[in-house]
Amino acid sequence: MAIHNHHIEIQKIKESLQAQLIVGDKINGAYVTDIYASDLMSDVLAYGNSGSILLTGLNSVQAAISAYMAEFKAIVFLRGKIPDIDIKLFAQEKGLIILSTQADMYEACVKIANIEGVLSFPVELEETISKAENISEHSFHIDGQDFASAGLVSTQIKAILKSIGYDPILIRRVAISTYEAEMNVVMHAKKADVTLKAGDASIEIIIKDEGKGIANIEMAMKEGYSTATEEQRALGFGAGMGLPNIKKNSDKLDLESTVNVGTTITTTFLVR
Repeated sequence: MAIHNHHIEIQKIKESLQAQLIVGDKINGAYVTDIYASDLMSDVLAYGNSGSILLTGLNSVQAAISAYMAEFKAIVFLRGKIPDIDIKLFAQEKGLIILSTQADMYEACVKIANIEGVLSFPVELEETISKAENISEHSFHIDGQDFASAGLVSTQIKAILKSIGYDPILIRRVAISTYEAEMNVVMHAKKADVTLKAGDASIEIIIKDEGKGIANIEMAMKEGYSTATEEQRALGFGAGMGLPNIKKNSDKLDLESTVNVGTTITTTFLVR
């Protein structure tokens, strides 16, 4: 469920849900523009808008990383779930506000929809920072099945792009695309090497993995197609949105795959 195009104080959401503040010294005066409720992180990445608050029953670090990649401001963990220390530390580092409520997803959405006195004021547009002058190249490594570290490479890449000074909207697209690709490696491959090439005209991400490969690329590109296990689905992924999400967010997608050898995904993002 999504509630769009409002300006709602996070403090009012906290009060309406009788929620506990877990992380967030800067909650006073903070607001969100959209409410997005889901336990499927690929859907959050695909359809969630920047500046949103995420309502989820998925109590894992992937929920926090997904919210950060999608430029969400806050997360409400439902049904009384309290995030562990890894989630708290990540949220503190990235400036995410974390709440916990006893309400379930339906109850939480209804209560938020009925909040009175919703603020309405112009959103200040983020200033576009000047772009990089030189090509910056960085290398990373991903280990398959390492769910504890899943998303950390994408987080590092997002931090590098921010430090260079790319447009925030462009960074968000790169982050979402790279995170989806990283999760595919963790779920389906043995390992992968990642190369980031950030330049004046474009940003290029190359992810070359070793693993089982993709038997039917055409089928894999269709929304809803998935070979994920039940265990992987429990992490909020495996809804068949990975490759479609990567294609949606990149300006160019090149994919080469050989069964029982591996897959190479090259995504290109134009700097406009």
